Amino acid sequence: MIKQENKWRYKKIIKNVAFCLLCLLVAACCIFPFYWAVVSSLRDSASLFSTELWPSSITLNNYKSVFCDVTFGHSFMNSVVVAFLTTLLTLMVCLLAAYPLARHRFPGRKRVLMIALSVSTLPHVAVLSGLFELIRILDIYNEKSALILSYMIITVPFTLWAMTNFMNSIPKEIEEAAIMDGASKYVILTKVFFPILKPAVVTTGLLAFIAAWNEFLFALTFTLTNQARTVPVSLALFTGASQHELPWGLIMAASVVVTMPLILLVVIFQRRIISGLTTGAVKG
Repeated sequence: MIKQENKWRYKKIIKNVAFCLLCLLVAACCIFPFYWAVVSSLRDSASLFSTELWPSSITLNNYKSVFCDVTFGHSFMNSVVVAFLTTLLTLMVCLLAAYPLARHRFPGRKRVLMIALSVSTLPHVAVLSGLFELIRILDIYNEKSALILSYMIITVPFTLWAMTNFMNSIPKEIEEAAIMDGASKYVILTKVFFPILKPAVVTTGLLAFIAAWNEFLFALTFTLTNQARTVPVSLALFTGASQHELPWGLIMAASVVVTMPLILLVVIFQRRIISGLTTGAVKG
């Protein structure tokens, strides 16, 4: 009996160790590209293609060049404005749309959700020509509003689907109690549902912000000058001292600078993100 217990205990220890090693391997695969970008950004041009895990001589010239580049700074602010407004408008639209989809049963409700989900699976190239024609008609080409409009096609379907599922997890008794107290639909949504949905709003909002921050194809197609270009396009247009030189160190430094805001947002809101991801896991 004791031998069987020891054998079972050893198997459990082996499984736990194997699971920890697998988690470490996955974490290393995810973190190493960013780590290598940081290391490459700290190297000078002579040792850029060195295979050392840490540079023997560290230089900050690449970061100085990035921060002194007026074009990059303008593109960075464009990304901040476009991503923030896209996230704000997406959350407003999806909160207003998710409430009737989650709390009311009407003909075509499931069809609307399925259409939203199917739109999110379309490749960006499939809607590029139609969007270009719409932006041309609206006369907003090379404007931030063109990017916000096109980005919402990416962010709204997923956010709407997720927000509807989150609202479905709220007990109906809470809404019925608010109705009995004379609360209107607007009051129920803003004063009752919104405080409960804060973790879900933070989670979906952060995902929408990341999608808008990293988008490249629409930003490249619908902008022509630095007036509305965002950071991904600005990075792609970095050039060296000559046409045959590709400034890898400068690109890596700019990539680190662009990635840091996303990392800070995740670190700041990590508790709410975890709460939002587990919202609706248990219904009672």
